[in-house]
Amino acid sequence: MAVGTLSLFFPVFIPAGAAGLIYAGHRATFLDWRTIITEFLTGPGRTSRILLLVFLASNWKSLPLGWTVRIFHSFIFHFARRPKILPQRALFHYSITSSRTSLLDTDYNIHKSNSTYFADVDISRSHLVTHLLGPGMPALGANDKNKLVLDKDGKVVKGSFGIGLGAVFCSFRREIGPMQGYEMWSRIVSWDRKWLYIVTHFVVKGKVKPTSWDGRFKGSTRSKVTTTDGCDLPDWSKYIHATALSKYVFKLGRFTVHPTIMFEASGLLPERPGGWRTGEDECGGDVDLGEIDPKGEWDWKMVEAERRKGLEYAQHFGALDGTNTLFDGGEDGAIGKFPVG
Repeated sequence: MAVGTLSLFFPVFIPAGAAGLIYAGHRATFLDWRTIITEFLTGPGRTSRILLLVFLASNWKSLPLGWTVRIFHSFIFHFARRPKILPQRALFHYSITSSRTSLLDTDYNIHKSNSTYFADVDISRSHLVTHLLGPGMPALGANDKNKLVLDKDGKVVKGSFGIGLGAVFCSFRREIGPMQGYEMWSRIVSWDRKWLYIVTHFVVKGKVKPTSWDGRFKGSTRSKVTTTDGCDLPDWSKYIHATALSKYVFKLGRFTVHPTIMFEASGLLPERPGGWRTGEDECGGDVDLGEIDPKGEWDWKMVEAERRKGLEYAQHFGALDGTNTLFDGGEDGAIGKFPVG
């Protein structure tokens, strides 16, 4: 999702899309659909037409504009149907999205092409972020009125709201076959003063179920796993096809918005003494959290403990930004320049 996309979504894309659908619907009323369908299914060349229709229907996600339709669907779906209130624990809960490997997603090794994982991660992240942070997006978009984001001089920051993708890393474990279904489990793992880090697991479809659901979008559940001393928890990783880690940045114009401002505007942060943007790192410093009861009341200490746990992985991911300094412009030469890239 590029910076500025959301600033155009409501004033441009929604009206243009609605106008296009209305016009198409109006024109469709003048067509004799019974005759068209009958000729399509029974006329000369029907076999080729039906096979082509089946092929297009089973590969729609990989067709031109398929990715755009999936992205816009996630925006509209969650802005229209998100519950007004989510429990604050939902901040670290999974968003689950199902998909299937189309034939056009399959490479010469007869499994899902590695490159297509990144398009799927785009969709899964969009579902997660628009569902969790939906209330905060319009609030920050109207920052002139709400005064949620101030610069270092205390002045209200102006500009269009947008989300920028900074980087994506993907680790592949098990292949996904042609036409095989799978699930994408995405959740927030951590944040710092600039970046929001999101993990996405590609999971075998139907093998893993959560213990509960936060809102109206519900499915089957499983019982919580209880263990006694000496017993290990189930190895959920055996159901993972791949894992991706992404980082997002929130912007008002060119001004970077601290992720906790988005969380607070969406009602997902418990109150923290001194606030969430204190200390040298603007993330609460290195306060000793003491003993934390995982079954206790959800408070700022539990949020901070979860953030720190995820940050141990996110910091290594962030360190890869420095690899751009390895580029020397071919100072010692290059192999060659090749066609058809």
